[in-house]
Amino acid sequence: MTARIAAVDLGASSGRVITARVGDGLLDLTEAHRFPNRPVEVAGTLHWDILALYRDVLDGLALAGEDVASVGIDTWAVDYGLLDSSGALLGNPVHYRDDRTEAVIDDVHAKLPPERLYAVNGLQFLPFNTLYQLAAERFLDRAETLLLIPDLLAYWLTGERGAEVTNASTTGLYDASTGAWSAEVAGAVGLPSGLLPGLRQPGTPSGLLKASTGLPGVPLTAVASHDTASAVAAVPAADENFAYISCGTWSLAGVELPAPILTEASRAANFTNEAGVDGTVRYLRNVMGMWLVSESMRAWGMPSAELPALLAAAAEVPGPRSVVDPNDPSFMPPGDMPARIAAYCSRTGQTVPGTRAETVRCIMDSLALAHRAVLREAAELSGRRIDAVHLVGGGSRNALLCQLTADATGLPVVAGPAEATALGNIGMQARALGLIPDLPSLRSLIAETQPLERYFPATSQTAWLDAAARLEAFAAA
Repeated sequence: MTARIAAVDLGASSGRVITARVGDGLLDLTEAHRFPNRPVEVAGTLHWDILALYRDVLDGLALAGEDVASVGIDTWAVDYGLLDSSGALLGNPVHYRDDRTEAVIDDVHAKLPPERLYAVNGLQFLPFNTLYQLAAERFLDRAETLLLIPDLLAYWLTGERGAEVTNASTTGLYDASTGAWSAEVAGAVGLPSGLLPGLRQPGTPSGLLKASTGLPGVPLTAVASHDTASAVAAVPAADENFAYISCGTWSLAGVELPAPILTEASRAANFTNEAGVDGTVRYLRNVMGMWLVSESMRAWGMPSAELPALLAAAAEVPGPRSVVDPNDPSFMPPGDMPARIAAYCSRTGQTVPGTRAETVRCIMDSLALAHRAVLREAAELSGRRIDAVHLVGGGSRNALLCQLTADATGLPVVAGPAEATALGNIGMQARALGLIPDLPSLRSLIAETQPLERYFPATSQTAWLDAAARLEAFAAA
């Protein structure tokens, strides 16, 4: 038995609709539609253009064809739309890179200290977590239902409301121990009763597509709707002793565990516990990823097609020479990234990159060093042995980053699949259709059918130890 399945996969900078044929030993992908995801600033607030995204989703489903057996949606995390009592959207969703939460974080922590928040939700502190956004929300008093971005699109496609757990777990409103919404956190933020919809597990039905979608009656399946959760589900690992890096706009690096780690040491290390497939926990830390490169190229006026040549030039630059902390707050908003990197290097007494290739090499070395730090801490805090690093997502095509990650971590890196998010999305739908029995079978099928590259450590750890020591000294100064 085979089936055609459609995955709607929306990232922070682009989206696509991908179809797949799935069957015994068969898993092949075809891109039906790709489109940009461009935020829009209006009256000083940065928004997602959600209606344009919905239009592109509909166009993609039309191109997918009438014979698809199921559709699933994954997107980035934390952002949401609010519906009023009539089901209408109360304003365009605000982009997580907007700075509106800066004024409310202290107020939230006055009601629920960070130590208590972590004991409940187990989340890495990030200023854009949903609970902080809601504390700054203007429309809360008019809202009846909160829907995270994939759930909002699902509602428009089917008329059914719900909250898929892998994305819900990123909000700060989800209890990592009980697997339910936290009344304590919701009350502290002042959420109206009933605002949070019922939770859905990956692989369960989410309604039938409306006639207006062009695919009337086709089931919409709840997948791991946080794109990182789908990507981790698609990691082609044979056993539990692996680390993953889901690398795109962000690098999300960590290990897969059977239960959350809610210790004070884990909170101090800023690790997050997010829900994965089948009750697993994605124990990870967010690292600003290829955002630093894409923003640099935008500042230079370079099209994305020139990235391979830029990476080739960066590979010729000796390193690691100058390194930055990718999560430095100055790198978060859009803007002149090369100037910010130069300023960071100057401020910390390092050689300032003088060419585009040197800037990109600085970024690549910095990301590899950040991967090293996160994975070492993840292993120490979790007690999980790491035998290999699986680097998935668009970053797996970046041979320089893969090799530098192997060099920095001292571990073999398995790169691929590049389409991990779409494959995880499709895999959960295939399981719901009875085509794949379980998560290990999905990972085995991906290992058998998708191209993978392997990188092995090729340099001494000495230079990386020196670079790590420098970065620690900068942070302590």
